[in-house]
Amino acid sequence: MWRTLCASRGAAVAGLVLRTPRPLLPFSGKRSTTAMPEVNTDNLDKQQVQLLAEMCILIDENDKKIGADTKKNCHLNENIDKGLLHRAFSVFLFNTEDKLLLQQRSDAKITFPDCFTNTCCSHPLSTPLELEENNAHGVRRAAQRRLRAELGIPLEQVTPEEIFYITRIHYKACSDGIWGEHEIDYILFVQKNVTLNPDPNEIKSYCYVTQEELKLLLEKASKNEIKITPWFKLIAETFLFKWWDNLHNLNGFVDHEKIHRM
Repeated sequence: MWRTLCASRGAAVAGLVLRTPRPLLPFSGKRSTTAMPEVNTDNLDKQQVQLLAEMCILIDENDKKIGADTKKNCHLNENIDKGLLHRAFSVFLFNTEDKLLLQQRSDAKITFPDCFTNTCCSHPLSTPLELEENNAHGVRRAAQRRLRAELGIPLEQVTPEEIFYITRIHYKACSDGIWGEHEIDYILFVQKNVTLNPDPNEIKSYCYVTQEELKLLLEKASKNEIKITPWFKLIAETFLFKWWDNLHNLNGFVDHEKIHRM
């Protein structure tokens, strides 16, 4: 199903131009003072290793900021097992035909490479603009930034004001023996037709799917024919189709008070 629907690096796709990597944005924020383990990253993709220096927002289980630390330290299982928790977001972008944009993470990704997932998944940084908590303004700015970085969507095509914040989930998952995720994840919806220009270092393939096509994809994952990210599996199995059925009337599903423990 995926090969016939998706545009991938090796496919001939009209108008698809792969971008060169952008320089990293400046970071700010107080580092954690906890001693962190040393991990050899020599065998990892250099561009992805560079991103490990980004400063993520450390939080407690109620999503209250308690500090900042590197993306690297936030994603080491050794630290996750000690309770290290950071803020994240997951974007679900739909076109005007109500189809959901999915991506397959590149083989270069350090956590969950080659896995199929929702449109965009990443972290707000510990910077003044992305720390703003009022109506999740900081998280929505971070989502706009990463939609451009991963998918090449121009900033003006998806503004923070057009990103709809529904709720939050709290989950933990291992990627391998070294790396994993432990996040409070803001669930963000967008419905717009956008221009795509994906970065092959981030994305291996992508496509828009209907509900039925996604159900077939999830069935393949249940048979271990493909891999999907754990957060996408959790969201798809609990909330996604209900929200999708009400894509034009999501206000009744907004819950900014509760954090769903998954």
